[in-house]
Amino acid sequence: MMANKEHQPDELKPGPAPVIGPPGEGNPAASAEENSLAEQVKKLEAEKQDLTNTLVRRQADFENYRKRVEKERHQERHRGVELLIENLLPVLDAFERALAAHNEAEYAEYRKGFELIYRQLRDALTKQGLERIESVGKEFNPHFHHAIERVETTAHADGVVIGELQPGYVFHGRVLRPAMVRVASAAAPAAKREN
Repeated sequence: MMANKEHQPDELKPGPAPVIGPPGEGNPAASAEENSLAEQVKKLEAEKQDLTNTLVRRQADFENYRKRVEKERHQERHRGVELLIENLLPVLDAFERALAAHNEAEYAEYRKGFELIYRQLRDALTKQGLERIESVGKEFNPHFHHAIERVETTAHADGVVIGELQPGYVFHGRVLRPAMVRVASAAAPAAKREN
């Protein structure tokens, strides 16, 4: 068998292994091409990151826009209901005056109908968020009350609402109309009145 190895042509004999170095060491053209490709990859990665950042910003901007538009729509609906209720307050007042004016027996049937309509209207407005300002017996509050008259009295403490001329209303925490009230005033001593 040894004889067979010796008789092999030189082409088939194993020679020294070729030396493989870092890419492009031996070929300057390949090295320049690899550098160019590496620069393109870096440039494309930077462009991709920039586009990703832009997309994230645009999505956040759109989400903020959507929320703002939704809030504005809600406020507009709320304001529309508020305007309607403001326009219905005189009707509510008229019902109250009509109910207070006719207590005679001959108006009993009409009164029942008016009371029913008044309750339905008041309940519908209450469901929308309308609240009547309770005034009589409360401390005068300029945010909720409009003082029409100060009445000197010793029966009530100074600054207490003793009468309501027109009811006031609040709609979702905002005063639509302050209550028109009479406010108690401490009676001045006789000696001060003479001076």
